[in-house]
Amino acid sequence: MLHGKVLIAQGGGPTAVINQSLVGAVQEARRWKADGVYGAMHGVSGIINEKFVDLAQESDVNLEQVATSPCSALGSTRDKPDLAYCQEIFRVLKTHDIKTFFYIGGNDSSDTLRILVDEGQKVNYGLRCIHIPKTIDNDLMISDHTPGFPSAALFVARAFAGINMDNRALPGVYVGVVMGRHAGFLTAASALARQFDDDGPHLIYLPERNFDLDNFVNDVKSAYHKYGRCIIAVSEGIHNQRGVPISNTISNDVERDAHGNVQLSGTGALADLLTDAIKSSTGIKRVRGDTFGYLQRSFLGCVSKIDQLEAREVGIKAVQFAANAGRDGAITIHRVGDYAVDYRLTELRDVAGKTKLMGDSFIAESGADVTPAFIQYCRPLVGDELPAVARLQAPAVQIEEPLCL
Repeated sequence: MLHGKVLIAQGGGPTAVINQSLVGAVQEARRWKADGVYGAMHGVSGIINEKFVDLAQESDVNLEQVATSPCSALGSTRDKPDLAYCQEIFRVLKTHDIKTFFYIGGNDSSDTLRILVDEGQKVNYGLRCIHIPKTIDNDLMISDHTPGFPSAALFVARAFAGINMDNRALPGVYVGVVMGRHAGFLTAASALARQFDDDGPHLIYLPERNFDLDNFVNDVKSAYHKYGRCIIAVSEGIHNQRGVPISNTISNDVERDAHGNVQLSGTGALADLLTDAIKSSTGIKRVRGDTFGYLQRSFLGCVSKIDQLEAREVGIKAVQFAANAGRDGAITIHRVGDYAVDYRLTELRDVAGKTKLMGDSFIAESGADVTPAFIQYCRPLVGDELPAVARLQAPAVQIEEPLCL
C-alpha cells in the first residue's frame, strides 16, 4: 500500500511525453487510494516553497488531455540540490506527511532521491522515493532507452530528412547542431531516415569521440567532392583531445546553469565556428548552419507512439513498485527479444548521477558516422512515424543538337 500522501514533481528539461508519466502516476496513485496526491510546481524548488497543487481533484478527462500535451505540466527546475537543500526538502515532506515521492527526471533527479532516502533513514521516517525516468539525451544508466528520447529522435530524423531534400535541390554544405552534452544518441538519430546511398547526413560527430577541426574540414572536403554537397550532424558536446568542449574554446564568457554546465544550446556560436571554418578552408560559398536548440525537446505533434506508451507505463509501474516492492529505486526499461520491454526497479545508486554513453558498436570506425547496429537499435523506438520520400525516375531527354553548343 501507499503510506502517507503522495507527491509528484518534474525536473530538468521537458520532453514531448513527460506528462504521460505524470498522468500514469497520478491515476495509478488514485487507484491505490492514496491519502492525497500532490504535485510540486517547478520541481524541487516548488517543494521548498510549498507550491503544491491537488492532483486528486483533477478530472480524468483533463488528465488525458494533459498527457498528450508536450512539456512539463507541473513546471520544471534546473536546481541541483545539495545536502542542505535536500534537508530542507525533507523538512517540508515531513511537515505535510508526504511519505511517497515520485520524481520524474534525469540523472540529477535520481541523485536528489538518493540523498532524500538517506535523510529519511536517519530518523526512521519511512519515506519511499521512486525515480521515474525521462531525458531526451538517452543517457541514464541500466535502461535500454529513456522516455523522451524516442520522440526527440523522431524530430531530429525528420528534420534531417527534410534538410537532405532541401540540400539536394540547392547543393551546398549544411551543419546542424543537435543537443547532447556527453552522449551522442540524439545526434546519431539524424541518420534514421536515410534511404538512398547519397542521403545525408554524410558526416556525424559525437561527443564520444575527440573532435579535431582540421580533420573535420578535410572530412567535409572529401564528402563534398564525392556527393557535390555535404550535410553534417554535430553534437553540441563535441570536445577536443583535452576534453574541453569546442563551445568553450569559442569564448571565455560562457553561461553556466545551476549544475555548473556550460549552456551549449543557448547560442549558434558552435554552428558559426564550424561554418566559418568550412568557408575559409574550402572556398565553398553555400554553407549554412543551424542550432536545433529547444526545438527538439517538445515539438508539438512529433511524438513516437512507442514513447507515449512507455512513458505512461513507467509512471504506472512507479506507483505499483512503491506499493508492493518495499524499497526505493529507479524505474528502468529493459529490451526483450526483437522488440518488447520489461520494467524493473533498480537501485538508485546504480542510476544516480551517472551518465551512459553510446557504445563503440554504435559508432563507425571513421568516428564520423553511426553503424547499422545503431540503426537497428533505434528504429523500433521511433516506430513507423518516419515518412518515406521518393525521387523522380524519369530518364533524361536526349537533345541531338543542343543550342548551347
